[in-house]
Order: sequence, then C-alpha cells, then structure tokens
Amino acid sequence: MSLAGGVLTAVRALPRADGEPPVTVPRDPAREAARRELSKRMYHENDPSLLRRALDAFWKWVGELLDTASSATPGGGLGLLVIVVAVMAVIGALWWRLGSPRRGPTSTAPLFDDRPRSAAEHRAAAEAHAAQGHWNQAVQERMRAVVRSLEERALLDPRPGRTADEAAAEAGRTLPAHTDRLRAAARDFDDVTYGGRTATTETYHRLAQLDQDLERTRPVLTNSAGRGAAT
Repeated sequence: MSLAGGVLTAVRALPRADGEPPVTVPRDPAREAARRELSKRMYHENDPSLLRRALDAFWKWVGELLDTASSATPGGGLGLLVIVVAVMAVIGALWWRLGSPRRGPTSTAPLFDDRPRSAAEHRAAAEAHAAQGHWNQAVQERMRAVVRSLEERALLDPRPGRTADEAAAEAGRTLPAHTDRLRAAARDFDDVTYGGRTATTETYHRLAQLDQDLERTRPVLTNSAGRGAAT
C-alpha cells in the first residue's frame, strides 16, 4: 500500500464515539488531504538530494549500457574490456605518431613589429636565436628575413600589416617555382607563433635553406607575350 493510501486508511479508521457513523471521506478530497499532509517537510528529511538522484540515474544508465555492450560482445565483459584497451592503444599510437592536430594558417596578426629592420638584421637575429637553441624565435626571425628580402628586391611591395600567409601567397605568384615551400614556411611561422607548437632544428634549417635559395633566384623580365619565369 502507498503512503498516501495509508494516510487515507488511517483517517477512515479514526475512532468515533458510540453511535456515530463511521468517517466517510470522498475520494478526491481525501487524496488532496493526503497530498497536503505528505508535502510536509517532516516526511522528506531523509530523501536523497537532487544531485544524488541525478548521479544514481546516470550510473544506472552507464550500468545498463555496459550490460548491453557486454552481452553483445564475444566473451562478455572480458571481451568488452579487451576491445576498449585495444581502441585506447590505437588512439595512443596515432597521437604519438602524428602529434597534436596542426592548426591551419589562420593568422591575422602582422608579420613585422613597429620597428622596421632589414633582411640582414632579421637573419642575424635568427642565427643568434638558433645558436642558443631558441628555435621558435629563430623560425620567426628567418621568416621575416625572407619576406623583407623579397621586399628589398622589389619582388614584393612593402606593405605594413602583411601577414605571413599573405606574403607567401603574393610571393608565390611572383616566384611560382617556390610556391609550395613559401606556403609551408608560412604554416611553420603560424604554428610556432599562434598554434602553440614548438619548432625543431629541421624546421629552422628548412626555412634557412629556402631563404638562401630565394636569394639566388633571379626573376626574368616578362617578354612582349607576357610570359616570364624565375631561375
């Protein structure tokens, strides 16, 4: 019998004086009276909290989910555990092999700071950082040297506020043979500057080699047919 039904029965069973008719309470008023009675705080002092009820429901759902999975897995619970461990091992191996996801080249901050410096000054700063093993700063300064050198040679128009991505795209149109390497250099710059990644010795030397190759590149003036190339 429910608690409300017990209260209703108790009301009906109250003793009456001799000769008085038994108490008869209509169903709806009796139910309302029982509801008011049971809503009193004294009846709910030991009820679990809302958080506790939510946690109990969650763990019940997790248990049912695991029971369903284990019943559908060969070997039952042990088989499910083996599958979970295998999946975690694969994820760990991929993370170790590939590293954290690379951010795309989405920088919007300018490549240069407020104080203009020559390509030679940026190269000297890059070499100084590289000598100390500060590869992030070395990559940043070498990329600035690449772009400043192209500006000094009039292969890029000097433009304050230019980003590494914009410089690579514009230089790639002028020097199409180096388009892919310029874009890769811009990505490396963005990764260490905005993406939270750490540059390596290989990253810096790859950029330094690009800088040297671009220095040896001589653009060929376009002919009357509008065709040209860089060697």
